[in-house]
Amino acid sequence: MIFIESKRKKMQGLVQKYPEAIILDFTSSGIDEYKQFSPFYPHGDIPVPFCDAFAKSVEGIWQGLKVFEDQDIDTTKFMIEDMKNIKRSVRKNGRVCGHRKGVYGTELLDYQEARKKIYLKTYAWVLDHKLQTLLGKLTQLALQKDLVFLDYETNIEIENLEKPLSHAGLVKRYLEKKTPAITLKKSIPNLLF
Repeated sequence: MIFIESKRKKMQGLVQKYPEAIILDFTSSGIDEYKQFSPFYPHGDIPVPFCDAFAKSVEGIWQGLKVFEDQDIDTTKFMIEDMKNIKRSVRKNGRVCGHRKGVYGTELLDYQEARKKIYLKTYAWVLDHKLQTLLGKLTQLALQKDLVFLDYETNIEIENLEKPLSHAGLVKRYLEKKTPAITLKKSIPNLLF
């Protein structure tokens, strides 16, 4: 089985809750290869949806295409490699109006549509094209032991717009769809990809 837990929880408590599991940090502040699952990780050459542009990270695309009441898109976010200063805030830029459908598009996508057509599409591309080796390693581990993926966000429901989506939860869904034997529960319907 694969479990999603908050990185903010104490490691001692997680070890007690999952004594036989392998605990892996999927955040950008992780210290091993699994931080490559972070949307901030600069894989490079990631296609920006709805245009002929490329970016270093998923988060760079998500933040770069965000349109605020006082600020349009910011394509400089596409090229950030050090995983710092990618986020754009309402405090600095005003209310979020939506996400632009491509760099030169005129249409603004609402949060739900942007999550599906920009974030999920881009993250799925990274899983399919940049992380297959690590996904294979995770599959082998998950077939032997329980895994706990640490993330700052724990929302795994794509339709739940009240909280940011857990990228670790997306990896869990991807693995369970590709290898149903990982989970002892029935397959999760309507998986990410």
